[in-house]
Amino acid sequence: MRSVILLIAVSFITGNSLAQSLAGVTGKPDTSYSTNAAYRSVVKTYPNAKVVAEFHSPSVKEKRNITYCALGERKLLLDAFYPKEKSKTKRTAIIIIHGGGWRSGNRMQHYPLAQHLADLGYVCFTPEYRLSTEALYPAAIYDVKAAIRWVRKNAKKYNADTTKITVLGFSAGGELAAFMGATNGNSFYEGTADNLNYSSKVNALVDIDGTLSFVHPESGEGDDSKRTSAGTYWFGYSKKENPELWMQASPLTHTGKHNPPTLFINSSVDRMHAGQEDYSKILNGYYIYTEVHRFENSPHHFCLMDPWFEPTVKYTDDFLKKVFNK
Repeated sequence: MRSVILLIAVSFITGNSLAQSLAGVTGKPDTSYSTNAAYRSVVKTYPNAKVVAEFHSPSVKEKRNITYCALGERKLLLDAFYPKEKSKTKRTAIIIIHGGGWRSGNRMQHYPLAQHLADLGYVCFTPEYRLSTEALYPAAIYDVKAAIRWVRKNAKKYNADTTKITVLGFSAGGELAAFMGATNGNSFYEGTADNLNYSSKVNALVDIDGTLSFVHPESGEGDDSKRTSAGTYWFGYSKKENPELWMQASPLTHTGKHNPPTLFINSSVDRMHAGQEDYSKILNGYYIYTEVHRFENSPHHFCLMDPWFEPTVKYTDDFLKKVFNK
């Protein structure tokens, strides 16, 4: 029933009468994208690359496999990483969204990042979301919005500051994070899941190698010439079949005065940053702070590995201190 509702929503959004393809909805998780797989793909070109292991600090408390949203029998889970030390000052919250082409990947890939940031005093959450093997766009959008609402509802429990909610994402997760910021206050994308009386607004955004537009001339997404692209699987339409939907799903399309301060951390793979310059121009027009850092000669998967991991943590920490005057 939920898939039918999503199909109706997509048709309404775009006015496209072509049936959305469910060929990629297998009901089974795609495990092709993992940190180890990413490492194997880059180690020959970057022999100094090293996978970052989990970091267990005595100052950090962890709670795993917390249900943040129930969709019938399907329970969506997240994990919390936060300082053990009590503080009278509420802490900045960071919601970390994993990548994997909206089809693969796992929230556990960012446990090291959450652990390191929690050790610096942040309250971090790593939610899962429905991938395209389970549900098509805009299901993942609804899920991440629901995770943000859950964090706001439970802010007191974790001593999180509801005026300092940050969403951070890598790759497909970066695109989802950017979409959260670009649709601040837009009720159309909330979905019908839990905690709708809480806001899904985000106050800061960290986009790590996530595209801003699927239809920008710089975009490399949507090439189905050799195999079905990640975007085509997620949307259920190729870019040629439904360009309006691909545009509507692009964060750049919705960017405006409601966007939060934004940090971009980029690899040297330019196609991953499609639309970024145009996005920044819009934000600059509204005097919204943006910051960009680029790792020269780096792979797309850089934030999962040394020697790029520690600078990524530092760029994030410095940015959040700056925008929240911490």
